[in-house]
Amino acid sequence: MSPSPREIACAAVLLCVATAQPALAQPDTARTGRAATSGQPLVVSGRSMIASTLGIVATSQPLASAAGVRMLEQGGNAIDAAIAANAVLGLTEPMMNGIGGDLFAIVYEAKTGKVHGLNASGWAATGMTAEFVASKVNAARAPRGIHTVTVPGMVAGWEALRSRFGTMSFETLLAPAIYHSENGFPVAEITAGMWSGAARRESASAEFKATYLIDGRAPRAGEVFRNPTLAASLRRIAQRGTAGFYSGPTADAILATIQEAGGTMTATDLREFKPEWVTPISTTYRGWTVYEMPPNSQGMAALMMLNIMERFPIAQYGFHSAKAMHVEIEAKKLAYADLLRYIGDPKFSALPVERLMSAANADARAKLIDESKANCRVEPVQLSGLEDAAGETIYLSAIDRDGNVVSLIQSNYSEFGSGFVARGTGFVLHNRGALFTLEPGRPNTIAPRKRPLHTIIPAFMQRGDVKIGFGIMGGWNQSQAHAQFVSNVADFGMTIQQALEAGRFTKGSFDRCDVNVESRVPAATIEQLRALGHEVQVRGPRTGTFGYGQAVMLNGAGVKFGASDPRHDGAAIPQGAPAPTPRKP
Repeated sequence: MSPSPREIACAAVLLCVATAQPALAQPDTARTGRAATSGQPLVVSGRSMIASTLGIVATSQPLASAAGVRMLEQGGNAIDAAIAANAVLGLTEPMMNGIGGDLFAIVYEAKTGKVHGLNASGWAATGMTAEFVASKVNAARAPRGIHTVTVPGMVAGWEALRSRFGTMSFETLLAPAIYHSENGFPVAEITAGMWSGAARRESASAEFKATYLIDGRAPRAGEVFRNPTLAASLRRIAQRGTAGFYSGPTADAILATIQEAGGTMTATDLREFKPEWVTPISTTYRGWTVYEMPPNSQGMAALMMLNIMERFPIAQYGFHSAKAMHVEIEAKKLAYADLLRYIGDPKFSALPVERLMSAANADARAKLIDESKANCRVEPVQLSGLEDAAGETIYLSAIDRDGNVVSLIQSNYSEFGSGFVARGTGFVLHNRGALFTLEPGRPNTIAPRKRPLHTIIPAFMQRGDVKIGFGIMGGWNQSQAHAQFVSNVADFGMTIQQALEAGRFTKGSFDRCDVNVESRVPAATIEQLRALGHEVQVRGPRTGTFGYGQAVMLNGAGVKFGASDPRHDGAAIPQGAPAPTPRKP
């Protein structure tokens, strides 16, 4: 979770786009399964990796992981597990995600070796022009108002995944989420803190209060919370599929809420929305092929960062060294400047993806990094011939016994999204439209049926027989966190658990020299970064500032591994042995 996602890019983005000490090397399972020989220092893990010959599901909520594992144990695959886990996360972590939000996924298909991408991000409603929004928006409420609500893509995304790769019905997949919605669950520790802070902002809404509060307050850690109205919405999906969401009582409630608040969404905006299967974009980094989602997502920024970083001997600089972190921070600034300037919905304008991803561009951008000082004003690359044309999120990964991998991310954008709960539905509508810009002629200018530039990104990487599905959520933190995870594995030979736990930096702004650095980074490194001109703010461990991640891995011997970020409440849970068939004595 980024601490202030709406602080960033306010001038360019609609309605304001928000804003340990190293130890000796551990077993290098992530790379070779043998002891590391590089001598590079690594982080001491607070947790071990989970290992299994069967499947593993890793999420930020153990109940969600368990729901996914239940699908595996009933004969389902990683796709089934991911949908079931995601449905439970919408209940147990409602400020972060739910069926009122969007979804992206990368699927590694073991039998073909192919990597597939699913873009289930919703479009803006009919009538949502820049002129209309500018005439209606109150700047003080812009990031969370009704005009930030786009069509929720999540349920359509579930159906696209299920119909192409899944094996189970919605009735089976949603059963755990429906059960916990009706019978209740104890709220986890970190989640309770986030829930409380977010609920204080939204408690003026009567429907919000009825849905998310107990006696006028957020549920406390360990307190049982129920959401029977969400169970009813999930039952309609279980019975009718996507028609149970995009038409009928749920759709009617969504439209009534939006239209009463002055929005323009129509029944056809909901009914005609379709997700899109896309080819992930990729780059190579130190022999690993790294996959991200193409625009309209920010995934390209992670690959551009890696392209720039590969021009420097990061491993020689040393883990958590000032030289390595300086290069990574500067690469982040350069990649994000290009992202914000040139990327939007590719259906509405030609986007220079190949040019921005090229080796020539990486060479040119890398030359702008001064290793002796920080650059406090970064401009996007100038590409001739082109016309001007925070995020609260969950990430989960699943792997099954056959080696299929799902890397899935889903979000409301802000905590509790727009704050609008459609009457009797049990879920909040997201505010992903806050990421549009109102500036005319840009790739990301708002328009009807257009998708905004998206922060949420799943990721996948492979080298030879080793496959890793991973992600780290948190608004604009994501691409920079992905690049650091990849470097931890590729440059320093970390396991996936070590790579998640290692201290990180995150820079929420698109300019200036401010940067947040986790207190697990050595104090000497922090002082050296300050000497280079970085305005470092040190943040404590187990905070949402640096996001929360999960990962699963398949090695060449057929063993599966799982990892879960200790910054959150989650767990990677392995599939158990099949239950024996009961026999009469």
